[in-house]
Amino acid sequence: MNRIGFFAASALIALALLSSMLFVVDQRQFGVVYALGQIKEVITEPGLNFKLPPPFQNVSYIDKRLLTLDITDPEPMLTLEKQRVVVDWYVRWRITDPAAYVRNVGLDEQAGANQLSRVVRNAFQEEINKVTVRELLSSKREKLMTDVKREVLEVVKGAKPWGVDVIDVRITRADYVEAITESVYRRMEAERKRVANELRSTGAAEGEKIRADADRQREITIANAYRDAQKIKGDGDAQAAAIYGESFGRDPQFAQFYRSLEAYRATFNKKGDVMVLDPQGTEFFKAFRGSGAAAPAGKK
Repeated sequence: MNRIGFFAASALIALALLSSMLFVVDQRQFGVVYALGQIKEVITEPGLNFKLPPPFQNVSYIDKRLLTLDITDPEPMLTLEKQRVVVDWYVRWRITDPAAYVRNVGLDEQAGANQLSRVVRNAFQEEINKVTVRELLSSKREKLMTDVKREVLEVVKGAKPWGVDVIDVRITRADYVEAITESVYRRMEAERKRVANELRSTGAAEGEKIRADADRQREITIANAYRDAQKIKGDGDAQAAAIYGESFGRDPQFAQFYRSLEAYRATFNKKGDVMVLDPQGTEFFKAFRGSGAAAPAGKK
């Protein structure tokens, strides 16, 4: 039993020792082997690898993928005309030389991101000081990002290379600081209100002008229509009078009788009308008397 236990313990120790000597490098990583604090080997290809057991050799892993660095705490920067602006940006970068990166930057990606963030921030501040707000937002925006990338590359590839490559530098947002933005919005709102009031006043004046012109046209139209109506009515009355005159001229007695009937109709047009007259002593009832009524009958 003691021999079995000894062999089992030996096997476990051997497995533990073997596992501490084997390591796997992923295709997304670099493997950096250290010997007593010094870089012994850099593994760039994925696969199973061997090393001495700790503490003789240790291994750490560094990401080889394309990394993104986003600004987390943007600070106000001054433009050429001394305007305070806030710029949000991001950087795409990659570790290309793990040995140089570990010697000059740090043991993990966060160390490189922290140092790169400071370099990019300083480069943006230097370049934004050379442009106006209008240029930052439009004409020189692309050139500014290109210049910032150039300055950052000069730093990371300088006397002590970082072992990294900066792929791209981009501005995602450029705006005034909050206090200035609020003031700008208030001025814009006041300007829009002024324009709106001006347009409303102009529209009201145009409306009054159109209504006045429409009223004038209406009065002219009504006056012209009334004039034409009176003219037509006058012509009709003249023709009627001529026809009446011609007709009554042929038989004066019938004309007198017809006028009397019209006068009676106009006088006694209501059932409640009462007139107290002497039929024998007035010409008004002449048609009711025998001699006046017989003449028309004889004519007929």
